[in-house]
Amino acid sequence: MGRLHLLRELHICNLAIIADIRIEFQAGLNCFTGQTGAGKSLIIGALELLLALRSPRHMLRAGATEGRITGVFQVQAAALRRQLVAQTDLPLQDEPELILVRRLHENGRTGASLNGHPITGTMLQTIAEMLVDIHGQHDAQFLLQPANQLSVLDDFAGAADLAEDFRRRHQQRQSLLRRREEGRASEMLRRSQLELGAFQAAEIDRAAFQPQEQQQLELRHRLLSNMEKLQRLLGSAYAALYEEEGAVVGRLKAVTSALLEAAELNPDVAPVAAQTRDATVSLDDAAFTLRRVLERLELDPRELTEVTERLNLLNRLIHKYCGAGGTLEQLLEFRRHVGEELARLRSAEQNSAELESQITQAADHLAKIGAVLSDQRRAAARKLIPLVREQLADLGMKDAQFHVDFRPLAAPIAPSDGAEPGEATRPRRADAVHAGRETGNQKPETTNQVAAGAARDPFPSPSGLETVEFMLAANPGQPPRPLRQIASGGELSRTMLALKTILAQADRSSVLVFDEIDANVGGRMGGVIGEKLRALAARHQVLCITHLPQIAAFADRHLSIRKRVENNASFTEVCILNGEGRTRELAAMTVGKNITQVALAQASELLQRAARRPSPGAGGALERRDSPG
Repeated sequence: MGRLHLLRELHICNLAIIADIRIEFQAGLNCFTGQTGAGKSLIIGALELLLALRSPRHMLRAGATEGRITGVFQVQAAALRRQLVAQTDLPLQDEPELILVRRLHENGRTGASLNGHPITGTMLQTIAEMLVDIHGQHDAQFLLQPANQLSVLDDFAGAADLAEDFRRRHQQRQSLLRRREEGRASEMLRRSQLELGAFQAAEIDRAAFQPQEQQQLELRHRLLSNMEKLQRLLGSAYAALYEEEGAVVGRLKAVTSALLEAAELNPDVAPVAAQTRDATVSLDDAAFTLRRVLERLELDPRELTEVTERLNLLNRLIHKYCGAGGTLEQLLEFRRHVGEELARLRSAEQNSAELESQITQAADHLAKIGAVLSDQRRAAARKLIPLVREQLADLGMKDAQFHVDFRPLAAPIAPSDGAEPGEATRPRRADAVHAGRETGNQKPETTNQVAAGAARDPFPSPSGLETVEFMLAANPGQPPRPLRQIASGGELSRTMLALKTILAQADRSSVLVFDEIDANVGGRMGGVIGEKLRALAARHQVLCITHLPQIAAFADRHLSIRKRVENNASFTEVCILNGEGRTRELAAMTVGKNITQVALAQASELLQRAARRPSPGAGGALERRDSPG
């Protein structure tokens, strides 16, 4: 696996004693050397500032109003560019270079941009984790975080896909659990809504109102309520038309007879006679119709009572469910809505049983996948431990004991009727894998002890059934402690180097930075460290600060950090060393300022010995040489 990306340039302006320098790096091993206080760690600190891994407080150069750190990364992997696009939502998928800029202002504010686009601090930290892994003496680093150690172990075990499957299924189960909890929280409300809806539906259904019935009831009620008046009015009209002496129909018949007789004498009267005759016939028919209506009209008090009661019922239900001014149509629409809501609520009750079944199935899948994943992790740990110990022995820590501590997870959850099988009885214990064995650090809780307390969720983490912690006992008689708690920077750096050497193929970052990895290490061990750094540089770009010529001799690019004082102001300069300048630098690192021919010969021998190993970064070297400052 080749390098995914490279740090090509680092430009630092107005940072502490650095006024303005630009550094170009190679693809292999880049070593910084120089006297103490010259600014070697300041350059690493500038890179940390660029990546939001260090606070910018008091870092601005005296008298400057703004500082700036710029990093130019060459990104060769399309997959990494896609990840950056996903994290930043910036159009970077076709960008071969990333220009990351961090600005420091005298008022304490900072700003960052990526390829000219402003980015937030959170985005900057996410980008930093993808691009660079810095191993300083006291800084939090990728491999020191237990969650990251678990990811690295999964990569080493070839179980990354299985771990991702567990995470995805865990997320699905959590979603199901949330749905169940939401359903339980609303169960009382749902039952109340069911009871209310059922009552409303039954009340409306008992009335059995039909469309248009309201209008019919109102008309019938008005008729029955005014029956006597109606009979009186119709009877009077009928009498006036037909029955009374001098009734209208009888008189019209006499008029019609006279006009018809006159029409025989005078044809001009014929139309009038015809009209009168037609009117007489119409009125005669009207009188007949009135008589039939009167014969059918009969006051029925019982029907009036029934119509009144039904109309009152209708008005009461309309007012109750639709408000004042409502209609029968609105009442029937309300009943339809109640029916739909009842169907939904009853369906939710049916879905509850199905949801419990899905949760059980999800738990079964997680248990199976988690067991396989745990076995693969423990097998990988048993392979990793002797390899790390071998590397530590090569690095002068032959008595160091490296362990991988496994701690099974089981978080308390509230007991419930729907608790999954085993939730209340799963034991919890911690154990460390070392020397190919598994031993208990803690007595497991008994079934009775756990059952007496709260139920436990067997899957509290999306990472698996356990957490891991890389542990180290650097010296005999010391208890193993987590890597993040190691106080010695030298021990920490060498442990990181051992791990990086082994995990190089699985490492997620192509740019590795080691700050004074040779702390508390002698010259003999420096050669071993140099070889390992060179081997690590075959797959990674490595930046390393060192005080040992044995390490610097292996560099593909040797950068000398120097400090000069001018007009009572200090300045840091960076020179790329080649040829005689590099030989003299190595000699000075060996004997100090008074360089002798013997020291020069020793330096040449170091370079020749290192040159016997092929340079992994030679193909990516930059030919241009930076001038000081």
